[in-house]
Amino acid sequence: MKQKEKSVEEVKNKKGTSFMKNVLILMFAQIMVKILGLIYKFVITNFDGFGDTGLGYYSAGYQIYTVLLALSSLGIPGVVSKLVSERLAIEDEKGAQRMFKICMAFFVGIGVILSLLLFFGAEYIAIAIFNVPDTKYVMQVLAPAIAFVSASAVFRGYFAGQNDMKPTSYSQIIEQFFNCVLSITFVYALLGKEPYIMAAGGNLSTTCAIVLTFFYLIIYYKKKRIKADKKQVSPEDGVKIGKLLKTILALSIPVTFIQIISVVSPLIDTSTVSRVIQASYASVYTVKEELEAFAMSMTGILSKVDTLVGLPIAINLAFASALIPSISASIAKKDNKTASKRMTFSIFASFLIVIPCATGMIALAQPILNLVYPSANNGAGVLMIFCIPMIFIALNQTINGGLYGLGKNYIPAIGLTIAIIVKFVLNMILISNPNIGIYGAGISSIVSQVISFVVGITVLTKYIKLEFKFKNMILIPIIAGIVMGISVYFINKGLNMIMSNSISTIISIIIGACIYGIIILLTRVLRKEDIMMIPFGSKIYPLLVKLKIYKKEEVNE
Repeated sequence: MKQKEKSVEEVKNKKGTSFMKNVLILMFAQIMVKILGLIYKFVITNFDGFGDTGLGYYSAGYQIYTVLLALSSLGIPGVVSKLVSERLAIEDEKGAQRMFKICMAFFVGIGVILSLLLFFGAEYIAIAIFNVPDTKYVMQVLAPAIAFVSASAVFRGYFAGQNDMKPTSYSQIIEQFFNCVLSITFVYALLGKEPYIMAAGGNLSTTCAIVLTFFYLIIYYKKKRIKADKKQVSPEDGVKIGKLLKTILALSIPVTFIQIISVVSPLIDTSTVSRVIQASYASVYTVKEELEAFAMSMTGILSKVDTLVGLPIAINLAFASALIPSISASIAKKDNKTASKRMTFSIFASFLIVIPCATGMIALAQPILNLVYPSANNGAGVLMIFCIPMIFIALNQTINGGLYGLGKNYIPAIGLTIAIIVKFVLNMILISNPNIGIYGAGISSIVSQVISFVVGITVLTKYIKLEFKFKNMILIPIIAGIVMGISVYFINKGLNMIMSNSISTIISIIIGACIYGIIILLTRVLRKEDIMMIPFGSKIYPLLVKLKIYKKEEVNE
């Protein structure tokens, strides 16, 4: 009997470890992707003649591309992983493989259509949305990438559904590596040209990198595809493709809609800033080209901020991505306890990750901009404001991942729709006020993300029991973050007296991370079972006991 209980416990630990391994694999990939992204944006932004203006052109055209990308692919990995994992959970390999092939044909077809629309409609979009015709070149070089991203997204969802996050992570790193190298190469080759030409060259690298990564995924698929017995009887044998497409659409439309809303949010900032700034400063900049360049420089500041706050958000995305197939499989097996445990832990972990990032960026906003963008370091105030919605964006990612896994895809769509309408209205009101300007984009983001959070968490708690302890899971991380933020602010001030900004900022960030980590460990907000879910947790916990941070066999309830 004891042996049986032991084996059950081992299976549970193995499941938890497997889940966390997937999270850590995705987290590592997101960190690498964002670091590489920071590197090439750091280099090209500091090129002579590029700066905030070039970055404005770069990001404006790219944001239109991301909207169409959302239509064709951004929701695909979650949809495909859910469909595949549900079938594999009941050992229907044949059904899983069939669903993959249908998804591939359907989504790639949409991707090809949208690629053509973007290429031939770029000039109209550039004038209608930004009132800056030259942004069309960026969109045109990005257009072919949409079809390839659609196919790659289906592959990534297919592997995620098999609980294999390696191809997703590796392909993202490979793609960003090529993007980094080629962006710097192409922009450097175009030095001396107009900023919009250099921006187009920088985005051409994105298309090239995506095509190269697509071939890596094909090779991986040939080695790791699901091999179903031809004689296997699938519950969906005889079901017409049209009916299966309805199933796919029922899942993909809400998810795609959510993704569109997510990418529309920064587009609203870019378009409203561009147009409202041009209207507000028309009397100051009488030459149209100068007015457009100034508007693009303001847009460039928003792009820098999005890049910086995007790092912790991207790291947190690992939990949302791993939750979808995990919770889908748990629900399919009617294992509500595991679903509840993983959902609670993921939200808590998201909070633990994003709080120190937010407080640290607020405390070191200007030093960080000086470090990353020494030749274009404006925007510290904007960065500080955007750190607040960053917290709710991260939490919303995780909550929405849980809702997708539960099949409640329409809930995030409703919350984000309300939020985006509020954001647009507030942007028009606030940004047009000369005393607020682009800070209005940050204020509207706070309000809109809080609305989305309230809608998501309210519905989620009706279907999954979240075992939150306010003191340990919310209050202590916030206090730890504030203590860390205040500490690094004064530490950085002191270090600046004896060393350069770059070195003092890096040291301050490292010290800040150590301060936060020590507080979290000493206050023991992580339970024993949380630590045991982490890979090598069985070795980490005894070490913490040896250091007398935890008591033997203690479970912090």
